[in-house]
Amino acid sequence: MAMLTRKQREVYEWIRGYVRKQGIAPSYEEIRNGLGLRSLNTVHHHLRQLEAKGHLRSPWGNKKRAFELVDKPVSLPLLGEVMAGRPVESYEIPGEVDLPGGFFGSGEHFALKVRGDSMADDGIMDGDTIVVRKSDVGEDSQVVVAMVDGEATVKRYRRRGKQIELIPANPDYQPIVVNEDRVQILGAVVALYRKY
Repeated sequence: MAMLTRKQREVYEWIRGYVRKQGIAPSYEEIRNGLGLRSLNTVHHHLRQLEAKGHLRSPWGNKKRAFELVDKPVSLPLLGEVMAGRPVESYEIPGEVDLPGGFFGSGEHFALKVRGDSMADDGIMDGDTIVVRKSDVGEDSQVVVAMVDGEATVKRYRRRGKQIELIPANPDYQPIVVNEDRVQILGAVVALYRKY
């Protein structure tokens, strides 16, 4: 299955929630209203993209509810909690979490529970589960999980010469600017999972 864009993930998750509650697929009009989309053509476009990427099956035709989601759960190790605020010692909650497959592509991944609101403007909220692709290198503008002096945080990464800037997505928080030798990148955030 191919990775989904942020909007495609939003459409997929909304449909998934609807199916769980109602027991049937939503109509195009229900999807349009539920997601605040402008037209039924937009709905159709998103459904076709989900099908092309292997997340949805449908005979199409004139049947507006004749599709089903392909939902193959993947078990990821849940390694603990990470603060979306000031870096603090991460809390270990070893275990596993089952997440919808296909959201995060190839590579080695793990999950963390988010505590705090410093990334709220990027849509990462307190209580969310983030999926992190393991990597010891950050790229500019990427949302990463980083250890600063042994304490974990989730922030947007930026390199400034020999310094690393970890930038919050909430104006109530200040960026963390430290020398590169004080930062260890654990990985990049590639997906987010939230239960309503």
